[in-house]
Amino acid sequence: MRRSKFVILHITIILFGISILAFMLWEPHVEGRNAHATLYEIYFNDGFLAYVYIGSIPFFITIYHAFKVFGYAGQNRLVSHESIKALKIIKYCALVLFAFVIGGSIYILLGESDDRAGGVFMCALASLGAIIIATTAFIFEQFIFKFVIED
Repeated sequence: MRRSKFVILHITIILFGISILAFMLWEPHVEGRNAHATLYEIYFNDGFLAYVYIGSIPFFITIYHAFKVFGYAGQNRLVSHESIKALKIIKYCALVLFAFVIGGSIYILLGESDDRAGGVFMCALASLGAIIIATTAFIFEQFIFKFVIED
């Protein structure tokens, strides 16, 4: 592949990560129950928000390692031990993210909320995405591992 395609993939990953981070920082301010709250009330009186921020750490680690894998592919080093290690980290981070999403779904179900269905649906979508990422990373890891063993 040409180098410009990998540059576009890198830019896409960076923009995706920045947009998710910006959304995570912006959304609590416009949420219905926080519409007139102070910054202290938004960020320090909401345990669920702290849980979401801690649970997003594996997501951003996954973004970083996806960036590294595309870098290896751009350098024609995709079939290497470094890419296998990065794919393993992506797989494990996706599974940890899945566990955090399931925990958030349980918190929503057991909490006092008027709109549980929306939160649970969002958790189901995030769970599906995390499982797809973990499965894809596992398949690529096994595929690349076969080539590394043969070399």
